[in-house]
Amino acid sequence: MKILRTLFILSLMTTSLHAQDIDQKLKEKGIVLTPPSQPIANYVNAVRVGNLLYLSGKGPTKADGTNITGKVGKDLTIEQGYQAARLVGINHLSVLKAELGNLNKVKRIVKVLGMVNCENSFGDHPKVINGYSDLMVEIFGDKGKHARSAVGMGSLPNNIAVEVEVIVEIEP
Repeated sequence: MKILRTLFILSLMTTSLHAQDIDQKLKEKGIVLTPPSQPIANYVNAVRVGNLLYLSGKGPTKADGTNITGKVGKDLTIEQGYQAARLVGINHLSVLKAELGNLNKVKRIVKVLGMVNCENSFGDHPKVINGYSDLMVEIFGDKGKHARSAVGMGSLPNNIAVEVEVIVEIEP
């Protein structure tokens, strides 16, 4: 009985330490999660199906509610697009935290679809969406590595620079 009790306590401590690790990583990077923005139409931020959480497309919304807008390669540099995609990642972390209670329930970032608002001749979509992907790996380590598509769009809602949707595997 004492062994089971000890194992249970160690299990709780490990889970707690993991959650603290994610929170600590966010703190070390100066990332503050704000409440997720509300959908702008008739949909929800996330839908759970079994152990998968499908997050709706989010844009680069800043803490003050404004968006990073414009076409990457015309109005914005690739680096500015990268930062916009990183901001979308932070916004998705806010959604995950709101949906799950804490980020230690993330088992794996499974699939990312990154859309870049750009001109037809723009071809550096992967460099832009790396802002999102790099953040997921920085925060979750190997669990943040994912399958991905990075595509160009002639326009995005409200002229946002990037939009990303993601599928996340979560702990049961």
